[in-house]
Amino acid sequence: MASSLLSAASHTVSASLFSHQTHKGKPKIGANGLRFCKGLNSFSNSRSSGRISMAVAVNVSRFEGIPMAPPDPILGVSEAFKADNSDVKLNLGVGAYRTEELQPYVLNVVKKAENLMLERGDNKEYLPIEGLAAFNKATADLLLGADNPAIKQQRVATVQGLSGTGSLRLGGALIERHFPGAKVLISSPTWGNHKNIFNDARVPWSEYRYYDPKTVGLDFEGMIEDIKSAPEGSFVLLHGCAHNPTGIDPTPEQWEKIADVIQEKNHIPFFDVAYQGFASGSLDEDAASVRLFVARGMEVLVAQSYSKNLGLYAERIGAINVISSTPESAARVKSQLKRLARPMYSNPPVHGARIVADVVGNPTLFNEWKAEMEVMAGRIKNVRQQLYDSITSKDKSGKDWSFILRQIGMFSFTGLNKNQSDNMTNKWHVYMTKDGRISLAGLSLAKCEYLADAIIDSFHNVS
Repeated sequence: MASSLLSAASHTVSASLFSHQTHKGKPKIGANGLRFCKGLNSFSNSRSSGRISMAVAVNVSRFEGIPMAPPDPILGVSEAFKADNSDVKLNLGVGAYRTEELQPYVLNVVKKAENLMLERGDNKEYLPIEGLAAFNKATADLLLGADNPAIKQQRVATVQGLSGTGSLRLGGALIERHFPGAKVLISSPTWGNHKNIFNDARVPWSEYRYYDPKTVGLDFEGMIEDIKSAPEGSFVLLHGCAHNPTGIDPTPEQWEKIADVIQEKNHIPFFDVAYQGFASGSLDEDAASVRLFVARGMEVLVAQSYSKNLGLYAERIGAINVISSTPESAARVKSQLKRLARPMYSNPPVHGARIVADVVGNPTLFNEWKAEMEVMAGRIKNVRQQLYDSITSKDKSGKDWSFILRQIGMFSFTGLNKNQSDNMTNKWHVYMTKDGRISLAGLSLAKCEYLADAIIDSFHNVS
């Protein structure tokens, strides 16, 4: 009997989504005698004019056409590292400072600033769209120097952003809206997120030569040639110091030449300053490139981040600064940055902003911060030297590894290709980005010999 009913029903089967067809928790009777039951993947039948009607729920998502996104090339390294059970594994992918014991580090001066907040009983009210006023003043002073004429003449528009990434994105939105069709020139290679940021801001970009694989150094002539040949009025994205991923910076003389060409072509420099004070240990030295351009009277965009130099990774604290030629244009730019920020994220978070404002604004805390930065930068320099010493003592091939010492900041561009980088991970459990970049901030002196063995093996035995 059951089989004959199913056979008869097979001629009149209709498929339907009916998860919303119930009324007050009870089944509804359809026009053909169909009983719609609560919940998906259920069906029932009833007799109607001697025939059986059957409805089958099909659980189909409206998002079925959305493809799986590829893993982030940097953050994905950390996920792979966590899944590795090896005792010798090293995470040299993400640029985050670690102690000699390879543990995360919260600066003592940050803890003191947080205690000040508790003592004051600071509230958690919304900030204005442009952010905390004390932070904006402190961050512009830190970047340009408190006595800079651009600050005194009120030619600097500063808006607190969501760390360096969010500040770059806000700058991209400003370009897209008010410089339609303008192109951004990006170094080859560059930080992996730069291209994503300008793609999503709908700003066209092209690359200029930067890295020379033959010397593992700067292709300065190629860089100058590409900046010269770019359409007049382009934006040139520059790394203020400690170029990511290469760790290769122009010399002071080369910065002068770069500024010459950008001025001649009427380009607009757009600096990404993610490591001020963290690269050399000196806040002033690491801001010298930006200050050079501003001193020439050039209009400049600068995105800042406090993730590295204050260890405020998760606080997402940074700023976008636009140095203009007049106070009137600076005021207009700031108004438009606020207009762009409002529908994007409304207003920025307060916790990290207060930390920066307290540290920079308090002479005692400021001096303590500078001392801590020198220690962090010094540890990375020591690790860099030890890695070079370990490699050169072990590798008897005659290869010149001195580029390791010429690079600066938390990264070293090893010159290893993708296959060699894969060998570092698969054989040696050393996790790094596939372009051959390693984060020396995640390396300890005790692990330098092990890393040296991995690099020598990968370079010489894998093509």
